[in-house]
Amino acid sequence: MILEGFPVGPIQANCYIVGDEATQKGVIIDPGDEADRILSRVRQNDLEIEVIFNTHGHFDHVGANKKVKEATGAKIAIHPDDAHYLGKISQSAAVWGMFAEDSPPPDMLLEDGQVLEVGGLKFQVFHTPGHSPGSVSLYLPDADLVFTGDLIFAGSIGRTDFPGGDYATLIRSVREKIFPLADDVRILSGHGPVTTVGNEKLHNPFFT
Repeated sequence: MILEGFPVGPIQANCYIVGDEATQKGVIIDPGDEADRILSRVRQNDLEIEVIFNTHGHFDHVGANKKVKEATGAKIAIHPDDAHYLGKISQSAAVWGMFAEDSPPPDMLLEDGQVLEVGGLKFQVFHTPGHSPGSVSLYLPDADLVFTGDLIFAGSIGRTDFPGGDYATLIRSVREKIFPLADDVRILSGHGPVTTVGNEKLHNPFFT
C-alpha cells in the first residue's frame, strides 16, 4: 500500500494520499490546500485517483477539492450532513482571513457502515459526528489504519464549539466507533502526529 500524509495550508491540516500498489488506483483524503503539491505527490506515485474523501466539510480540509477534482476527475465523497459546507468554502475561509475556492457538489454521499473499494483497498465508513454533524472516519481493516479527521488527535479531541459541533456526541463517537478497534490500529487524524487506539485509550485526558 502507498501511504503519504503531510500537512497543508496555514492551518496545517493533514492530507493523505492512499494507493493500491497492485492497481495504481488511489484516493486523496482531505485535500485542504496546496493542490499543486498534492497533485505532484500523486504524479510521483503514478496513481490514478478515483475518490476524494472529505472527512468533514470545514474549509481547511476541503479547500483544494475543486483543483484536485479538475486535475484527476475523481469523485468527491462526503457525508450528507456536511455536504452543504462545500458551496460555502470561500465564505468560511474569509472569516479566518484566508482564501479558498468553493468546491463542486459531491458525487457520492457517504453512509455509516458503507464499504468502498478502490483498487484492492477497502474503506469502511464510520459516521462519527461531534466535531461537525457529518464527520466521518475511514477504516482500512486490512492495513490496521483509521483516518479520523478532526474527531480525535494524539492526546486531544476536535473542537466542538463550531456550529453543529457537540461535545457529548463527539465523545460518544470515539467510544462507540474508534475505541472498539484493536489497540494497535493506527489513528491518522486531521492534525498532528500518528497515534494508536490503545495509546488514546490509556493516555488521552478526555477519556482517562
